[in-house]
Amino acid sequence: MFSAEDLTEDGFLAGRLRILQPRRGYRAATDPVLLAAAVIARQGDSVLELGCGAGVASLCLAARVPGLTLAGLEVQPSYADLARRNAALNGFAFEVVEGDLSRMPAALRARSFDHVIANPPFFPPASGTTAADAGRERAQREATPLADWIDAALKRLTPGGRITLIQRTERLPEILALLSGRAGDVAALPVAAREGREAGRVIVIARKGAKGPFRLAAPFILHAGATHISDGDDYTEAARVVLRTGATLGF
Repeated sequence: MFSAEDLTEDGFLAGRLRILQPRRGYRAATDPVLLAAAVIARQGDSVLELGCGAGVASLCLAARVPGLTLAGLEVQPSYADLARRNAALNGFAFEVVEGDLSRMPAALRARSFDHVIANPPFFPPASGTTAADAGRERAQREATPLADWIDAALKRLTPGGRITLIQRTERLPEILALLSGRAGDVAALPVAAREGREAGRVIVIARKGAKGPFRLAAPFILHAGATHISDGDDYTEAARVVLRTGATLGF
């Protein structure tokens, strides 16, 4: 487990959340905050996060929507422990189960949820440079196929429940194929770093068993201006509202 010396305490949502993160391991940035902002949850809903890491996405969601029943699944024990510590630090109830989604633990296999959310690893196996930290490598490198993530999510959803995930834009055709015949009312939000840039991320929402058409929203732009020209915060106003106040994306 991480010792106090291994960790930093970082603010999310303009300091509303205090999050313990490893100095040299996997550190959350904007993706889990955007993921949480996309979830169409209401008070009383149940939410399962697959691969919850230190718990940032679930805790950002809890900060926006009161009265949720939150559960998380995390394969790395040290990060599962960190998620529990972060939940306690911020005063939220968050049940974190250790285990592999491809062998769903019995504690979760017997349950169903209104929402399943996920930020699956972005990097394919055997691609790019291996991260020096083993925990960061496990969080970022795909060891379990994306098909297994989506299958596990759909199996844990109630009929009509929603899956929400964030992934690289180039994986969108694969995601749509994996959802086909199992979930509909699919909406995709491209996320671009700047105006005029290709979208590097996409957030996808779908409802289990629904038959509605596919919708592609206008891109969500993170940063203002063509290039980064200062050391300050250059987020667009729309991005600042989401990242600083936890507002919903609403696409």
